[in-house]
Order: sequence, then structure tokens, then C-alpha cells
Amino acid sequence: MSDNKNAGGWRENKWIRGAIPALLLHCSIGTVYCWSLFSQEIADYIGFSKGATEWAFSFAIFFLGMSAAFLGNIVEKDIHKSSLIATICFALGMFGTGFFIRYGGTHQGSPVALIGIYLCYGFIMGVGLGTGYLSPVKALMLWFQDRKGLATGLAVAGFGAAKAIASPIMTSMLDGLGEGGIWKMFMILAGVYFVMMFLGHLLLKKPAGWVEPQDDKDKPKIMDVLKTRPLSNYVGIWVMFYINITCGLALISQEKMIFKCLGFAAIAGILSTVSAVFNAGGRLGFSAWADSMKDRNTIYKLIFILSIVFTLLVLVTGGIKNGLGNMPLAVLTLILVYVVNAGYGGGFSNVPTLLSDHYGMSSISAIHGITLSAWAFAGLSGNQMASWIVKHFGTPMYLFENVMYETKDAAIAAGGVADHIYEVNPVGYQTVLYVTLALYVVALCMSLFLVKPNDAKK
Repeated sequence: MSDNKNAGGWRENKWIRGAIPALLLHCSIGTVYCWSLFSQEIADYIGFSKGATEWAFSFAIFFLGMSAAFLGNIVEKDIHKSSLIATICFALGMFGTGFFIRYGGTHQGSPVALIGIYLCYGFIMGVGLGTGYLSPVKALMLWFQDRKGLATGLAVAGFGAAKAIASPIMTSMLDGLGEGGIWKMFMILAGVYFVMMFLGHLLLKKPAGWVEPQDDKDKPKIMDVLKTRPLSNYVGIWVMFYINITCGLALISQEKMIFKCLGFAAIAGILSTVSAVFNAGGRLGFSAWADSMKDRNTIYKLIFILSIVFTLLVLVTGGIKNGLGNMPLAVLTLILVYVVNAGYGGGFSNVPTLLSDHYGMSSISAIHGITLSAWAFAGLSGNQMASWIVKHFGTPMYLFENVMYETKDAAIAAGGVADHIYEVNPVGYQTVLYVTLALYVVALCMSLFLVKPNDAKK
């Protein structure tokens, strides 16, 4: 089934029917991670604080996970229907976001605009994200049964790479569309992504040799499938997945400010793009590597050990606090950021294949969907946890031309201009690492003691 050499041309080609539509879907919905590029501009345009608008992204990730959890059965039954739902919801949510940004521009401070953005970017797009994320995964594992990790890694890498691909395009659009460019960008991209996702929807198909049970009575209930192994096994998978996302989001949400603390303000955007590349590379590399392993859980052990080692090194050396003007410590901190990004991506791409190894393929979309609820809760806790720590620990410092000043007035007195003075909190960012270190240790314990080795890959 995996080679499809005699299956009848493009209609049964695993690349055209599996890989390409998966990339079209995931490269579209993955642009949700571009939010940080324009969140401040949206806030300024509609007359709200950046903190108020940030909740739109948190809601999007929350509803991504929850829609995947509750709509997993629809994906299981009909990926063609679920991919159409994803296409419509994602494009409609993006267009609606543009509409309410435009409304907010003419009605500054209107709660209608903010609530509309929450509804469109958070809820409607979130449903599109959840169904769009799930839809191609099972089909890929069926088309590439001999290299399931490579296949799912390829698609999920598209989700991670979307930010790196779309960021320069969005930045160019914001600069080139003039007044109201922010809402115009959303409306234009809604049309572009609708075309991409609709093409993916038309192409996506399961192999002809795979027949789903026609009657729900023929398929075991999810809890019955999970109970084929000790329930603690699934709990371990869910918790370590949740922790990996929470820690990843906590560090990723602060990475631009960390780069500035290290003296890389001028190239912070470039370094963030490199982070996105590591994120995508981790999704593809770790999942493809896992194909050669007897137990895919080994990948999670490696991810957590690497994260713990580099977090400890940065904590012991005070890498973030002392990295300004100290290139070895600055480089060490960059390595930590990139290791966490790669592990964050690898954690995503290995979940469906790990679950299929433990629980089989018959209900994998539904089980994967329930597991993505961990993403929903991590989307609310990761960013917000890091923001709370940075706000309550350490003291804000003011960075101008790679020199730290205790007050903004001191930075201005040294010749600083408002646009080139950055408020940072090195101690706060360093404190975030103490929390993520503890969480990574818990996740490693889950991986070692709760997630039992599978007998054989199914």
C-alpha cells in the first residue's frame, strides 16, 4: 500500500494524495504563529493594550486543541468533510479578523472590535486550526506505513515552517499596503489561504485499500482502546506532551526579548526566523529519526534530557543575565533557545505516531484529537505563565546600544531615542528557566516511568 506503484497514476499517488495536501493545509494554518508580528499594530490600530489583544492568540490555540478533541470523530469518519470545515473556518476567521480590525480603526476602543477579533481569530479560526491540523495526519500514516514518522513529520514541519515562510511576506504587505494595511492584509490572505486549503481539501484522500468501518458499532469506544494498555500510560503521554508545549511556549514567547538582552537587538528578527527553522527541523528530524527506533518514546527522553542539560548550563552560568558582552554565554543561550524550539516541534510530530504504536490505527484521529487538548491548555498556560514571572520577578532594565541602564531617563540621557530603547528584564527571563527546568524533569519522569515501551509498532 505504501508504494502504490501499480495503483493507477496520480489518483493513488501518496505524494499527491497525502503529502502535498497535508503541506497545503498545514502551511496555511501554521501562520497562526505569526501573531506576534502584528499584535502590537492591531492593539494600536483599535485602541487597546497589547495585553488585551494577546488573548486572541491564546484563544486560537485553546480552541485548536479543544476542537481537535471534540471533532476528532468527524475527522475519523470523513477527512474530506473535516478538511472542508477547516478551510471554511480558517479563511472565514481570518477575513472576519480583518473586518473587526477595520471596525476598530474607525471606532477606537470599541469592545465590539476586540470581542469580534476574539471570536474570529480565537474561536472560528481555532476550529479551522484543530480540524485542519488533524485531517491529513491519519491519511499520511496510511500512505506511508513504512515511514510514518517521516510522513507526519513532513506535514507538521509545514505547520512549524509556516511562520518562517509567511513572516517576510506579511511584513512586506504591512509596509506596502499603506493606511489600514493591517486589516487589508488579513482580508487578502484569507482569500489566498482559502485557495491553498481548498486545493489541499480536493487532493486529500486515504489509500484505496483502507476501508473505515461503516457502522460506529463496529469501532471500539475510545476509552476501550485506551484501556488496552494501563491508563497511566496514556496519562503519561498527555502530561509530557502538555509540559513540552508549555515550556516551549514559555521560552518562545520571550525569545525576542532574550535576544535583545544578549545584545542582538539589530538581528532579533533574523534569529527568530532561525528559531522557526529549528522548530520545523525538529518536527521533521526527530520524527524521521524515531522511525528507526524500537520505541518512539526514546525521542521524548532525548528531547527532555537535552532541554534539561542546556537549561541547567544557562542557569548555572547566568547566561541571560550575563550574556550581554560575553559571546560564549550569549551563544550558549542561543543554543538553548534553538534546542527548545527543535524539541517543541519534535514533540508535536511524534505524538500521532507514538499513539498509533501504542493503540493502533483504527481510532487514531479521535485519540490524537483528545491528546491535542493538552495543546489547548498549554496555549493558555505557557505564554501567560512566562509573562507573569517576568512581571513579578526581577527589575526592568533599559537597553540602548548594548548598554543596560536602570532607568529610561538614564538611557535617554546617554543619547537614546524612544524607538531604540528596549525595556528588558534579564532576571525575569532567567527565572522562567527555573520553572521550565522543574517541568522538564517531571516530563522526563513521565517518559521514563509511566509511558511503557510498546511491544511492537502497529
